Amino acid sequence: MQVYLVGGAVRDQLLGLPVRERDWVVVGSTAESMLELGYQPVGKDFPVFLHPQTKEEYALARTERKTAPGYTGFETRAGPDITLEEDLLRRDLTINAMAETPDGELIDPYNGQDDLDNGLLRHVSPAFAEDPVRILRIARFAARFAKYGFHVAHGTNKLMRSMVNAGEVDHLVPERVWAELVKALATDNPARFFRVLAACGALDILFPECAALQQDKPESSHGQPGIELAVLQQAVARSEDIAIRFAALACDLDQGTPGGLSQQALSALCDRHRVPNACRELAVMAVEHRARAQDADKLSAAQLLELLNTLDAFRRGERFSQFLRVCEADAGAAGESFNTARLQQALDAAQAVRAGELQQQGLSGKEIGAALQQKRIEAIEQIL
Repeated sequence: MQVYLVGGAVRDQLLGLPVRERDWVVVGSTAESMLELGYQPVGKDFPVFLHPQTKEEYALARTERKTAPGYTGFETRAGPDITLEEDLLRRDLTINAMAETPDGELIDPYNGQDDLDNGLLRHVSPAFAEDPVRILRIARFAARFAKYGFHVAHGTNKLMRSMVNAGEVDHLVPERVWAELVKALATDNPARFFRVLAACGALDILFPECAALQQDKPESSHGQPGIELAVLQQAVARSEDIAIRFAALACDLDQGTPGGLSQQALSALCDRHRVPNACRELAVMAVEHRARAQDADKLSAAQLLELLNTLDAFRRGERFSQFLRVCEADAGAAGESFNTARLQQALDAAQAVRAGELQQQGLSGKEIGAALQQKRIEAIEQIL
């Protein structure tokens, strides 16, 4: 039995990046042997095991054969006769198809280190075309490694385009698209994710709301439309919160769409990819109310209270704070500043008014509600 460190851990080590998790390939063994050694099985479709002490994943070397459209239509074969080179051949990119021996020797049958040095995202074999998730993954890697100058190989982009034309992208399930989008939003340059998808034709299928962002934009030297997501990039500089970054993306789509992004279009985007409620709600709020919030300096105390009530700021304080960060990013994209203090101070002043004090004055029912609103307006007027 031979064990090799593989994939992202090897790649990131060579790039000098911290290794977040380590995956291992086991050559020359069987599922029965792994169980006898105390490994715990976790794989449903192919034999993957957890190490008894480290709990890291150890997978038996395997090959795959395409049996149906989509990313689940594969037949997997694992056995002691499968070589390391055969296992690495089924991987997506050459930079992910390297291995390391326990002694630290690099095994690189498909020239991944050269591609790493040259900033090239290149497919390992034509089998790349069998899994449409790889289109999303390569777009995500392009976003993650944008600061290192990585770009998609022309031959790989051509292969990705053929996959799109063959309808492979239509088989992607919403959860997987959202999962890859989240990883892309977590990078320093998420706009690259959308540019790579646009270059191969997948963007119009997966994110048709982005169509307007591509109009009248010059292409890069690698044929990628010059999609600019200024609000999202400002959000990246301000917060790692995915909900804030997704809401910023929605603001970019709103600004880039003639007439604005309708609530129906935003709902369709969220429905299509089953966006979690926390991200959806913040995005809807940002698209609909950010302009008024940015005019807070011009609003009266009564208007400020109305806005705070509309934003449900009294009950959803954390979401209100997220909303303010999105407003900051939106203003920053326009080269302007946004004073979050005015809205926050208005909320603090209004929250200081207690309904219990009104009850002690003999008020009840609707009288308390009306009096509470009036007292809150007066409190906001004092801080203005």
